[in-house]
Amino acid sequence: MTDSLAVRAVRRTPVVAAALLVVALAGCADMAGIGSQARLRDASSLGIAPDSAAVPVSRLDGQWWLAFGDSQLNSLIDQAVAGNPNLQVAQARLARAQASADIAGAALKPQVKGDLDLNRQKFNSNYIYPAPLGGSTQNIGLLQLSASWELDFFGKNRTALDTAIGAANAAAADADAARVLLASNVARSYFQWARLNDQLTVAQRTLAQRDETLKLVRDRVSAGLDTRLELRQSEGGLPEARQQIESLNEQIALQQHALDALVAQPNVTASLKPPVLAGVKPMALQANIPADLLGRRADIAAARWRVEAAASDVANAKTLFYPNVNLTAFAGFQSLGFGKLLKSGSEQWGVGPAISLPIFEGGKLRANLRGKSADLDVAIESYNATVIDAVRDAADQVTSAQSITRQQAEQRAAQTAAEGAYDIAVQRYRAGLGNYLNVLTAETSVLAQRRLAVDLAARALDTQVGLARALGGGWQPPATATASAPSAPLN
Repeated sequence: MTDSLAVRAVRRTPVVAAALLVVALAGCADMAGIGSQARLRDASSLGIAPDSAAVPVSRLDGQWWLAFGDSQLNSLIDQAVAGNPNLQVAQARLARAQASADIAGAALKPQVKGDLDLNRQKFNSNYIYPAPLGGSTQNIGLLQLSASWELDFFGKNRTALDTAIGAANAAAADADAARVLLASNVARSYFQWARLNDQLTVAQRTLAQRDETLKLVRDRVSAGLDTRLELRQSEGGLPEARQQIESLNEQIALQQHALDALVAQPNVTASLKPPVLAGVKPMALQANIPADLLGRRADIAAARWRVEAAASDVANAKTLFYPNVNLTAFAGFQSLGFGKLLKSGSEQWGVGPAISLPIFEGGKLRANLRGKSADLDVAIESYNATVIDAVRDAADQVTSAQSITRQQAEQRAAQTAAEGAYDIAVQRYRAGLGNYLNVLTAETSVLAQRRLAVDLAARALDTQVGLARALGGGWQPPATATASAPSAPLN
């Protein structure tokens, strides 16, 4: 292409021919030995085989939390999405990135500006101005339109725009990832609040149970059937139960504060009915890792877009080795004396090319290219780390969900046995066939199983939220941005 341009240009002016010779010399720009060394990881390298999607996995709805059937939770998440400051920060960063993309896009278009300059100037009589202008004071007027257009022969502005678009797409995906994370954090905090409320119910039942037992022991001591040892043992259980209740009340208050902060509305939970785990419907999720996991998560999409942006930045750094060609033009009026500004003879105009080429720059351009290539390596390895963490996260949630289901089955059997043993111990104690130590031992087992049942139920819900988030939280890439990894070579 350079040779054909030169042939046509030489027929016109030697100046243009010289400029094109400079362009030809730019083809010798030395970029050898500089390039990215990192490589993107794909699904197969992470053990996610294409046949892992043999069992159909439906995409989550964008409002997956509605499946829990809790109107209070739905309202809290809606309020959090509308007012959480961290989410607003992500939206502001997106707006900033989109503005940067618009600025980069403007460089591809012609630029036109107008100037009006009116001033009064004293001309130096000992300089280039002859008398009578030299030594005089004159009014000078300028009214002019100027235009310039950078001919992007080597793609400098196009690659800068690609970089800005990649950054804007990454910021958009970051905002979506923040929204998914916020919704999951609200749901998890809400379920922790429900867990603590259920634990409080168990603790209150424990207190009532021990109070009933204390009355029974007192009656037996009065009848001479028990000693003061059994009485002191029974009395010691009441302060312990009350301490547990106070501790749970503290944790409930702290959990409410955490939810208030996530929703960004102080005391919003004070007006809500304390949730309980039994009032939440479990959410059904396919317990396997889908093959298209890497396309479901906004954080992975953001990391991929950063790779795209970094690759475009490398391409932009390479264009700096080549000439910069601008077309400039101006037309307007200029005069001594304001009254002559718009009169005949004050017109002026000009048009021509402006070409600049780096020749000796002390290695700055090569250093810049090395830096951009290193940035690309950072972006690629950050993407790889995000993908690896996403696969681990999804695998952890699947494993936990399956294990909790098995644990709950075993726990229910253990609780049934413990409650049966407790009933027998109390009956034997009432009949004088057993001692109070047997009652305490049996009661301890029952309470431990009740607390474990609450914890497992809360963990099951928490894992469902975690799995929903790990599988993308219903995120869909926008139609204007395909979140695919770069297919072209990155060097």
